[in-house]
Amino acid sequence: MPQESNAWRRFWERGGWWRSLLLVAGYFALYQLSSLLFGPLVAGSQPGSPMAIVVGFALPIALGSLILVAFGWSTGWLRELFARQPIRGRGWMWIAVAVVLLFNVLHFAAIDYGTAGPGVVAAWLFAGLFIGFAEEVLTRGFVVNLMRKAGYREISVALISSLLFAAMHSGNLLTGQALFPTLVQIVYTFAFGLCMYLALRVTGNLIWPILLHATTDPSIFLFLGHPTDGALAKFANMGNPAVIITGLILLIFIRGRVQRDPMGGPQPQHVAA
Repeated sequence: MPQESNAWRRFWERGGWWRSLLLVAGYFALYQLSSLLFGPLVAGSQPGSPMAIVVGFALPIALGSLILVAFGWSTGWLRELFARQPIRGRGWMWIAVAVVLLFNVLHFAAIDYGTAGPGVVAAWLFAGLFIGFAEEVLTRGFVVNLMRKAGYREISVALISSLLFAAMHSGNLLTGQALFPTLVQIVYTFAFGLCMYLALRVTGNLIWPILLHATTDPSIFLFLGHPTDGALAKFANMGNPAVIITGLILLIFIRGRVQRDPMGGPQPQHVAA
């Protein structure tokens, strides 16, 4: 058993893009399987109800979160993932955080809470915690870590982690979502992934992109399902284009590389453009 455990850890310690792809594909398959397991419970509930949200969204991704924690424990990466980032950010990266946070606040402000009801709001906030945790730990945690272990430059780290994050959302085609809105969602999630990467860099810790992401999905779903009338809602509706433009523009400024010492550990870098 110790030899198997060591071989397992050595395999993942080599890092690289294809191991990142393997991990994301494995997680996606297990998540889809868990969704099927909870499917019969969702079928018996009213669409959009608190029960449907908790069972259809929160519980499958909560199970996915446990799987990711188990993987992190098996590789010994849990402490590493939530430690201080080995490469620092720059002030301009706060733009990504500000844009996402601004529209999250606007979405929450433009929700008709009377029609939504406290149960639906609480259910989406509950689901958002698991969504933020699982998707950020997987892509901005494990994938970023795997890419850096293989010595990739940060532009490649940002691109691959965001591409894999976006690719996961193509699975919405399996749930009956039409092709065009799925393609739009892929573009949005790619740009959003870039913003979350920049949030990781500039805040220096994975917990902040997790929390930022955890407020994003509930704010969007609640706003789309229960919007108010007026100028505020119209402005809040510009959130997706704003995030796409922000992520794609800021991408061209990403620089840096995590330097590693002869023992294989990261050396903190204080200057990174």
